[in-house]
Amino acid sequence: MLVRTFDVVVLGVGSAGEWVADEVASGSRTVLAVEAGRVGGECPYVSCVPSKAMLRGAHAREQAWHLTDLGGSSRAPELDTGRDAWSAAVRRRDRLASGRDDAGAAGQLKERGVTLVRGAGRVTAPGTVTVAGTEFGYQDLVVATGSRPVIPPIDGLAEVPHWTSDQALSAPQYPESVLVLGGGAVGCELAQMYARFGVRVSLVEAADQLAGPEDPRVAAELASVLRDSRIDVRLGTAIRRLVPVAGGGVRAVPDTGTAIEAARVVLAVGRTPAAGDLGLDVLGVTPGDDGALRVDAHGRVEGQPHVWAAGDVTGIAPYTHGANYQARVVTANLLGGSQQADYRAIPRVIYTDPPLASVGLTERQARADGAAVTVATAAISSVARSSTDGSEAGLLVLTADRERGVLVGAAAVGAAADEWISEATLAIAARVPVTVLAQVVHPFPTFSEVYEVPLRELASALG
Repeated sequence: MLVRTFDVVVLGVGSAGEWVADEVASGSRTVLAVEAGRVGGECPYVSCVPSKAMLRGAHAREQAWHLTDLGGSSRAPELDTGRDAWSAAVRRRDRLASGRDDAGAAGQLKERGVTLVRGAGRVTAPGTVTVAGTEFGYQDLVVATGSRPVIPPIDGLAEVPHWTSDQALSAPQYPESVLVLGGGAVGCELAQMYARFGVRVSLVEAADQLAGPEDPRVAAELASVLRDSRIDVRLGTAIRRLVPVAGGGVRAVPDTGTAIEAARVVLAVGRTPAAGDLGLDVLGVTPGDDGALRVDAHGRVEGQPHVWAAGDVTGIAPYTHGANYQARVVTANLLGGSQQADYRAIPRVIYTDPPLASVGLTERQARADGAAVTVATAAISSVARSSTDGSEAGLLVLTADRERGVLVGAAAVGAAADEWISEATLAIAARVPVTVLAQVVHPFPTFSEVYEVPLRELASALG
């Protein structure tokens, strides 16, 4: 028997689900939010906020080592050991993550009129969701269950000390050495974070480059940055077997090269959409081969007029800002609108120091789509700000569509690139002509000046 029927039931109250529940309830529709974990999801408690807090401490520590180089002191500073500094960083991390307590976020939802039920929700019939044996009805269902870490099938993994990335960003322990598996955003960030606190780090990636499908030139620049951070970066390498070491630790046997010993393995080989075990099959919904729910531009699950999805569970733009964008689209449509998502200009960032930031298509992707493209590059060292700030590493790559005369992609490794990539993001989203972009005047001296020469090159090439 149904306890109550709601206008909207939201399964999963992470970043996307929290946004939908809050805004739809504010729009005077009744909302039930179902969450088995924390309101707000992983980002505030065990991923985004904790990782960026720890990275800030790691980067500050690195800056301190270069204080005399930058003219900030006539003497080298005396810093705590990595272990002592780690403890201070962990205290700050846990404070910023609210002690991993979602009471505040849950309270805010309830204040907005959302009914919050703790537990795992499952669709048991069309229009019905069951939570811990209690049935609730819905007119519209929003699936926002996020993603979960991929556990690689490596022989011996269960017998050795290992963390997922979420566990690594929650644990207080300082490991003397780590083996990070995976060279995507999470793996690169964790590797540099540990290294700058004095941990001996090996980073192993099975592909031939870091950062997944990003431009190979900026991926190579990122690998150089990490190696400069004293990280043993191994590309095109797979771990075949993990063996416990007497007294603790692990010995990793790769398919090529020498064995790696570490106190602990950190798993960062990716995440998979959490669309299973939701009972969606009773609605005729089957996730794709990658586990994601297929949605149309309005955010509806394909073939389902009253089932929606947002966030990592869709497999599209798997970032918090991507989830929030999808949530805004779904919310607008639940409230009677007809908004469509446009994914051409969703920025991607790896928050290393310096960061990798990109948006749009790579040259390879644009050519695969059949576009005739022109590419221009610039070294970050070409702008004066790189010298004054002592941050000369980096590269910018711009990709333009010749026929349309607009940017279709940008990628960079460079100081503050996570901020100035927004210029390219806006240009791609608004289809600003390259000839117009080439006339933009940037303040001197700033890192954003690095756009000027390659944009003029593109404008000239495009005629």
